Amino acid sequence: MSVAPDVMTTQFRSPFSVAHEQRDEPLRECVHIALARYFEQMGGHTVAGIYQMVLSEVEPPILQTVLEHCRGNQTRAAEVLGMSRSTLRKKLALYGLMA
Repeated sequence: MSVAPDVMTTQFRSPFSVAHEQRDEPLRECVHIALARYFEQMGGHTVAGIYQMVLSEVEPPILQTVLEHCRGNQTRAAEVLGMSRSTLRKKLALYGLMA
C-alpha cells in the first residue's frame, strides 16, 4: 500500500498528532515524535510522499500566523517569511487561505 495524500486532503485529515502534554518540546522534537508515531501506525506498509505531506501540515499554520502577525499585510508577511509576495499568494491560494 502506498500512501501519498494530496495537499488539500491532508489539510482536513491530519495523519500526524502529538499528545497535548505539559512539556516544552522543541518543534523539531515534536515533528520527530509525530513522524515516528505515523510510521508505527502504518504498520510496515509502504509510505510515499512524506515530505509533501509534512509541508502541507506545517505551511498553512505558518502562513496564517505570520499573516495575523502582519495584520493581513501580504507584502510584510512575505518579507517576514523570506519569500516573494507572489510565492506567498500562490501558497495562500493552494491552502485556501485567501481572504
